[in-house]
Amino acid sequence: MSEILSQAEIEALLSSLSSDGSGDPPPADDPSAPRDHRGGGLQLASPMGIKREARAPVAYEPYDFRRPDKFAKDQLRTLQMLHETFARLYAGSLSAYLRVPAQVDLVSVEQIPYDEYIRSLTNSIISVISLPPLAGQMILEVEFNIVLSMIDRLLGGPGTMTKPTATLTDIEKALTESIIHRAMRDFHTAWEGIAQFNPKREFMETQSQFVQIVPPNDVVVSILFELKVGELRGAMSICIPYMLLKPITSKLSAQRWFATSVKKNTGKYATLLAKRLEQSRIPLS
Repeated sequence: MSEILSQAEIEALLSSLSSDGSGDPPPADDPSAPRDHRGGGLQLASPMGIKREARAPVAYEPYDFRRPDKFAKDQLRTLQMLHETFARLYAGSLSAYLRVPAQVDLVSVEQIPYDEYIRSLTNSIISVISLPPLAGQMILEVEFNIVLSMIDRLLGGPGTMTKPTATLTDIEKALTESIIHRAMRDFHTAWEGIAQFNPKREFMETQSQFVQIVPPNDVVVSILFELKVGELRGAMSICIPYMLLKPITSKLSAQRWFATSVKKNTGKYATLLAKRLEQSRIPLS
């Protein structure tokens, strides 16, 4: 015959199972049961009377579907190094062409929607450039005032802004094309260790709303430079769509860039050293 517990024994048993031992636990199905939020989590009582603390809430980073990340951080760093090289090359080309000190500094490299890039352009000369055999087009943009300054110097002037309108004469267009051509040549040189392509200027435009190389929401890498010619400063930028670079994104690694750079420099210096040795004169007794 089973033994029946007295009321006092039942209360003693419930008291021993309490999580803090100070009183009766609240019924499991009681929605008004108190919650302990100390320590940032919910305190739970196990059937064996052991306290358990709920896991702390996981921290989530917000994701903007309008600005998806297509380029990895390592790829962006490689693009940064590539265009630092381009900036140095183009500064040298401009200095020699204009016969005045020119400086080109890389400011930023970021991935943004194409529409955001286009809306940031004001009063600029925009060159649309293709990169065969890669499919697609890129943009090289230079602020109008800095282009006018370079044109003025090429025509024998002091390099000051001569007119506020956004129109160019045929002579000014030809000089602008020569400035852009040098940028394309240096761009090709900076990239030759990563990809082989032949930059070709398709057309030039001054109204950004008429330049649509990709759909508005497509991701592009925007590369911003500060260009200084004499005492005048201006902005220059390059816009490269992700879809254009997609076939070669696997090559956009810092390791590959460094290996190519070392190999290229080694060959260049070996040739230079050979020429120097050929010109050396050694007296023989």
